[in-house]
Amino acid sequence: MNTDAADGSAPDTDRSRLYPRVTSFRFRRGTLTPGQQRNWETLWPRLGRDLRTGPDRADEPPLEAAEWFGRQAPLIVEVGSGTGISTAAMAEAEPDADVVAVEVYQPGLAQLVGLVDRAGLTNVRMVRGDATVVLSELIGPDTLTGVRVFFPDPWPKSRHHKRRFLQSGTIELIADRLKPGGVLHIATDHADYALWIAELLATQRPDRPHVVPLTFDSPILLDRPTTKFEGRAQEEGREVNEFVYVKPHPKPTRTETREDDA
Repeated sequence: MNTDAADGSAPDTDRSRLYPRVTSFRFRRGTLTPGQQRNWETLWPRLGRDLRTGPDRADEPPLEAAEWFGRQAPLIVEVGSGTGISTAAMAEAEPDADVVAVEVYQPGLAQLVGLVDRAGLTNVRMVRGDATVVLSELIGPDTLTGVRVFFPDPWPKSRHHKRRFLQSGTIELIADRLKPGGVLHIATDHADYALWIAELLATQRPDRPHVVPLTFDSPILLDRPTTKFEGRAQEEGREVNEFVYVKPHPKPTRTETREDDA
């Protein structure tokens, strides 16, 4: 397996960190409607969290999910929630799970805040910032029941592939953060990105945190609502490719096997 970073740099000496990924990260502000602005000012302090930015920022404190949600429940992280339509619909259909939606686009988060408020959802919280920071700094190992990555930016030009969220390092990081039996669910309507993802999944190192195809009932909801963007893709003849993988349970050691047989 080629363990070089996607941008051609040398392998990362500390594989617990991400492989180098150029993000050019910045908050995307956009314009809020008056209603969204009111929601943002009144509801965001309770429902949302802004990550710190800038070259001198300190590491983010860990996410205390039980305190934030007010309960202990299976935890799902959605990377790139967009306008939040899928997030809100799936959270409503899955009330026993808690969802942390991660997005950089403020109007999208503001729309999700409104959807959560109108539906009376208590199991959705939001983080505004880079999902790699959320996974590497806020979330601990063996924590998540699910990670959703729906229609990530494909960065279609070859010279921009290094900016894609899904890289060897992020797949490994996600696998590390999933509980054994936790699910990674990816969807994309970009054919080249689907091939890229399939290659990443096929060339994982089995001696590192990794995921394998799901062959049993999923612990998280897999049915997604069709958004207008996905509907447009279908109208244009673009196939939606989905990948549903699970973190395997560790194999028992010889000592554990002998003790079980005793």
